[in-house]
Amino acid sequence: MFKRSIKWILPFAILGVAAGGFMLVEQTAPEIDDQKQVDTIPRVKTQILQAENHQVQISSFGEVVPLERTALSTQVSGEVTSWHPNFVAGGVVKRGEILFTIEKDNYQAAVLQAQAQLAQAQATLIEERAKAKVAERQAKKIKDTQVSDLYLRIPQVLSAEASVKSAQAALRRANRDLANCEVEAPYDALVVSRSIGVGQYITSGAQVAELNNIESAEVMVPIAGFDAPFLPDNIVGVKADVISKGRTNSVRDGVIMRDLGVVDSATRMANLVIRIDDPYALKTDAKPLPFGSYVEVVFNGKQIPNLFKVPQELVTDDRVWIIDQEDKLVPKTVHVLREEQANFYIDSGVKDGDELVLTVPEFPQIGMSVVRSNDRSEVLVNQGAASE
Repeated sequence: MFKRSIKWILPFAILGVAAGGFMLVEQTAPEIDDQKQVDTIPRVKTQILQAENHQVQISSFGEVVPLERTALSTQVSGEVTSWHPNFVAGGVVKRGEILFTIEKDNYQAAVLQAQAQLAQAQATLIEERAKAKVAERQAKKIKDTQVSDLYLRIPQVLSAEASVKSAQAALRRANRDLANCEVEAPYDALVVSRSIGVGQYITSGAQVAELNNIESAEVMVPIAGFDAPFLPDNIVGVKADVISKGRTNSVRDGVIMRDLGVVDSATRMANLVIRIDDPYALKTDAKPLPFGSYVEVVFNGKQIPNLFKVPQELVTDDRVWIIDQEDKLVPKTVHVLREEQANFYIDSGVKDGDELVLTVPEFPQIGMSVVRSNDRSEVLVNQGAASE
């Protein structure tokens, strides 16, 4: 009887304990706020597109090379008696400085001998002219007789005049040879190499040194095919910045001097030559630009009107996203005319006033509703000219 009562009471007891436990948990549990409704509409930043004129900048790279190289040779033979302290590899010499001197004794003697020959020839000419005047006076007294040129000593005078001219030429050569005993720098130069020393005998025409002209330098830069359409119509005389990058950056002024006039068969690129004055900064306080430096050359190309400047990351598969008047995403296919640094310059596909999406949703869809997160729409203007 007792067991049967327990069977009936036990389920109710379990239910009671469970109900009590539930009430206890409900009373001690923290209060839960009502769940707010989640906003699933993407928020984006936008800018208003506005076309601007764009000054194209073209850049390329090249090596600084001397405008002129000279294999220096002597015009006279003799023993080297002295040379300039800077006439060593790596030395810098100024235009007109004496690089080295050849023994002058023989050439000074040659000058004296040529002077003596000239004096003798001039004396002979004076004598022959005097004789010719005497013969001319005597000829006037002779009647009915044909007077010849030989009688008037015309051939003798001409021969004496020729001897004077020959002696003058010999003296000029002797003076030139004497002057060539002192070999001068033909221009401001960097000495690349020297192959003579004091006491060494050198012969006429022997190469004794190699010089590089440092009054001017040149940089030959290739122009890629995609840059070629944007070159100025008259490229000669266009100013350029020559940028050297190393531990410290420096910028030198350059001028485009010429187009080489051919397209490289291997690279299919044209080549321009930029001239730099005083690359070693002998006359200014600028930073020297040694030969062999690898530099960047930047210059202005054509100015293109009505372009839209758009960051590269916003253009995917030649499309950008804009917001229409109903605040929905709309893709626009655009044509990228030019790429510079981190920007694309677009000439078609969008128009003034289009609202460009700057923060595109992760999975954009045509017609997707969006909300602007910027307080006001900003005008996308071409600030490249100021920042670049």
